[in-house]
Amino acid sequence: MKHTVLIVDDDQSIVELLRDFLRNDGFEVKTAYDTGQALVLFAESTIDCMIVDIMMPGPDGFELCRHIRQKSDVPILFLSARSDDVDKIRGLALGGDDYIVKTASPGEIVARVKAVLRRVSSQGRKSMVLHYGGLSLNVSTREVKIDGRQVSLTPKEYELLKLLAEHPKQVFTYEQLLEKFWAGVGDKHTVRVHLSRLREKIEAEPNEPQYIVNVWGIGYRFIGERDENDSDS
Repeated sequence: MKHTVLIVDDDQSIVELLRDFLRNDGFEVKTAYDTGQALVLFAESTIDCMIVDIMMPGPDGFELCRHIRQKSDVPILFLSARSDDVDKIRGLALGGDDYIVKTASPGEIVARVKAVLRRVSSQGRKSMVLHYGGLSLNVSTREVKIDGRQVSLTPKEYELLKLLAEHPKQVFTYEQLLEKFWAGVGDKHTVRVHLSRLREKIEAEPNEPQYIVNVWGIGYRFIGERDENDSDS
C-alpha cells in the first residue's frame, strides 16, 4: 500500500519539485499552500506523513503542528529556509519528527520521509503494555495511565517516557537525550524542562519521584520496577 505524504508550503515551485520526487519514489502526494488548506486535507484524507514549511502567510507551520498534534501523531517534518537552533528546538519541542533546511536536496528529503515512516512502522508492529506499579504504558495505543486514570502527554513527553521505561535503571545522559529527541540541538535546560513537565504529570510527588529520577550532573534514569505479568502480544 502506498504511503500518502502531505506537502504544505506557500512556494509553488518547492511543492511541485517535492511532489514529483515523491511520486517518482512511489508515494501518493497531496499538496496545500497554507495552514487552512492543510487542515481541510488532513481531515478529509488519510495522511501518513507531512512536510511542513515553517514560514507561511497566516498561521505558520508551528501553528499547524499544534493543531495536528491535538488529534494525531502523524510524522511531521519541518522544512525551513532558516537553520537557527531556536527554530529547530521549537519545532522539535512542538512534536516535530525532523527539521530539514531547504538547502537539502529533494533526494535527501525523500530519504528523511522514508526513514521516519520506517520508524513509525517498526513501532506499530509492537504490541505491549508496560506496567510499573500504578503506571502503565501501552506501546500500541500510546496510552499512559496512572492508577487507571489516563494521562495526556505530548508526543515528545510520551517518547521520553517510553525510552526510559523500556530501559529501567539505565542512565541516559543529557547529551544522549538531546541527540535522540532534538537532533543534538539545545542544552541541558531543554531536557530538564521536558522532564520536569513529564514528571508533573506522572508523579504523585514530583519532588520525590517514584519513576524518573535525576542523576545529578549526568542525566536521568527510570527506577520503577516492572510488573512480572507484562507480556508481548
